[in-house]
Amino acid sequence: MWAPWRAAFILGKREKGCIFCNRFRMKDSVKNLVLYRGEKNFIILNKYPYNTGHTLIVPNRHVSQLEKLKPDEAGELFELTRKTVAAIKKRFKPHAINVGMNLGRMSGAGIPGHLHMHVVPRWNGDTNFMPVIGKTSVVSIPLEPVYDMLRRELNGG
Repeated sequence: MWAPWRAAFILGKREKGCIFCNRFRMKDSVKNLVLYRGEKNFIILNKYPYNTGHTLIVPNRHVSQLEKLKPDEAGELFELTRKTVAAIKKRFKPHAINVGMNLGRMSGAGIPGHLHMHVVPRWNGDTNFMPVIGKTSVVSIPLEPVYDMLRRELNGG
């Protein structure tokens, strides 16, 4: 499968520090993929998505354990998850959505030091031989238009 957009990930230098903390300190743009900022959490597109619209809700504070979230952080994290699901449903009309966290390296967390909620839109037929046998995702829409569509929706426009 031709996927030149992954070249930067495979061949590029590894980013120093926590990628979420780094993004939190940056100005919002398609470059850093931050879609929306709440008081305690922010919403960001996954740069290497499982599916079109794969979004993450991330606490502003660097925290790895769910039980260490403060009540206001946890409440807003779930509220932004609800907001993200609604925006994805409206803009992309998926047949279903996966929502969840991988807590710790052994659970599959790619960034175990900073917990985050995944919101992954699903369509009939997107789980076929490509991801199951070929270990390859097929993403139909580039990140830039997905970013524009979700940013407008999440920010009331």
